[in-house]
Amino acid sequence: MNVMELFNLKGKVAIITGGGQGIGKQMATSLAEAGCNIVLCSRNVETCKESAEELGKYGIKTRAYRCDVSNEEEVRQLIDNVVNEFGKVDVLINNSGTNWAAPAEDMPLKGWEKVINVNLTGTFLMTKNVGKRMIEQGYGKIISISSCTGLRVDPPEVLDAVGYSTSKAAVIHLTKDLAMKWGKYGINVNAIAPGYFPTKMTKQFLEEKGDIVIERAPLKRIGDDNGLKGAVLFLASSASDFVTGQVIAVDGGFSL
Repeated sequence: MNVMELFNLKGKVAIITGGGQGIGKQMATSLAEAGCNIVLCSRNVETCKESAEELGKYGIKTRAYRCDVSNEEEVRQLIDNVVNEFGKVDVLINNSGTNWAAPAEDMPLKGWEKVINVNLTGTFLMTKNVGKRMIEQGYGKIISISSCTGLRVDPPEVLDAVGYSTSKAAVIHLTKDLAMKWGKYGINVNAIAPGYFPTKMTKQFLEEKGDIVIERAPLKRIGDDNGLKGAVLFLASSASDFVTGQVIAVDGGFSL
């Protein structure tokens, strides 16, 4: 198999949670450009519909569904719908996420629970239920989106969001644990730890502290519209068939 074939996703089917905007859309675009059929889902289905329609220009099949990843019944229904329509799931990208910034001593329980329910429990529920299908088919690529904040601890003047950083660190451990347990089924489980990209979630943060981020990152910049494309394509494709349980930091070196 030549190198271009290793990265070819023609005929594959990928689910990207939170894929209607931001880095989710960027990753969906990467897979679509490689020929992958794309399913986008989030609580904001309208955004997913708009992005799915846009991705259709690559000559692939696309679909948008509403799904709250922290609700297991909605997750099960989503996966049933995808398998009924597309026949399989080859790739899962757990990208849905939320944040609640506050010092630990002031963090309300509802803020902690909101972040953990989406970022960690949602990742688990999607992975668990898609994983069952992948075990049956003897193949699958699972990519969970952690964060550079799950790899290092920052002082409060940089980031004060203990629920977010804790959830993203837990996603890394979940990735490694399932990679160990599911390798025998032909399933690769890996994670990407993005740094700071300009998204709806990071807009205010970067306006206030972008200079700090840029100063601390060895590459002296934040992410752009292409920064995650290569890493996600590698992990979703046959190019990474001998890679599992790994975390790829795509952060300009911020986590060093």
